[in-house]
Amino acid sequence: MNDSAIKKLDGNFEGQSAGDGVAWTDARELTLEGRGFAEAGHPYDRLPATSRGRVSDAVWSLQQHSAGMCVRFVTDSPTVDVRWRLRFSELGMSHMPATGVSGVDLYAAAGGRLRFAGIGIPSSFPENTARLPGSQDGRPCTFQLYLPLYNGVDSVEIAVSPGSALGPAASEGAGEKRPICFYGTSITQGGCASRPGMACPAIVGRFAGHPIINLGFSGSARAEPELALLLARLDPAAYVLDSLPNMETTSVAERMEGMVQTLRVAHPRTPIVLVEHIRPTRLRRLEEAASSAGWEQSNVELRGVFSRHQAADQAVQLVPWQELLGDDEEATVDGIHPTDLGFARMASPIAAAVTSLLRRRQA
Repeated sequence: MNDSAIKKLDGNFEGQSAGDGVAWTDARELTLEGRGFAEAGHPYDRLPATSRGRVSDAVWSLQQHSAGMCVRFVTDSPTVDVRWRLRFSELGMSHMPATGVSGVDLYAAAGGRLRFAGIGIPSSFPENTARLPGSQDGRPCTFQLYLPLYNGVDSVEIAVSPGSALGPAASEGAGEKRPICFYGTSITQGGCASRPGMACPAIVGRFAGHPIINLGFSGSARAEPELALLLARLDPAAYVLDSLPNMETTSVAERMEGMVQTLRVAHPRTPIVLVEHIRPTRLRRLEEAASSAGWEQSNVELRGVFSRHQAADQAVQLVPWQELLGDDEEATVDGIHPTDLGFARMASPIAAAVTSLLRRRQA
């Protein structure tokens, strides 16, 4: 980290509560990852302003959530203060804790990987502060702060102890690796992770060593042509498409075929991972017999799309449902939305598929 990227702070830090007399640095002065479109109307929107009216009202509302975004920075401070201002008053949901919906969590680089360091628990609207562990040995350390999954932020600020250094960190992969772009449902967005860093895309990103873009839209991922065109505007290292749980069975073949073709025209060699519909638990299948039948048929339709591309396109891969959640029915909150355990299980085969395709492309 060069000296110009370091900010020295003054003032009495010892014994203060987070936010009292502390000099704050706007996260946008550090390294903000997870924004795919520079022309977003709000600093923490996930879609460009021009997409309003072209995507559904539900997608437009959900794109204001900061899912997948994170702030990377370097500091030698023993503690890190975080202040974040929420856009929406609902801190949590009946089946997802406030820590995942509206909280932040911090990871620190250690032993060649990012490791969980602490969590900022939301307790009020709109503003929250938290003091989290910083460098453990007084040397500069790289940190990654994940932002809320089901809420938006108007601002995020970081503060460190007086005399400590604070500066932007290199993007994940030292700026050499393009992001992995995820498109999908509430599951992709992160429902129901206990904290932002436990959403499946975040876990895959840490495993693969790539930044991520999370374009999960709860209840609203229908693989519309407009979304396919938006995805095609990006230039990611890979795409992960996981929209079946929100789609009508009769539309899967046409829309997923259309999305894959749109991405292929724009990016002939970019890996595309297709994810099957996770299997609802037995209780969920009994309660929703129609949905159960739809789940099986949706996967049949997706396999057809994959088969039509597989022979000629070695950069397309399918992750079958059997690999996603295990067979013990312990991995969801409500029969369909994963817990942290479920997301960890899902992330493993998805990350393996992505990294396998990336290695093949580099060979």
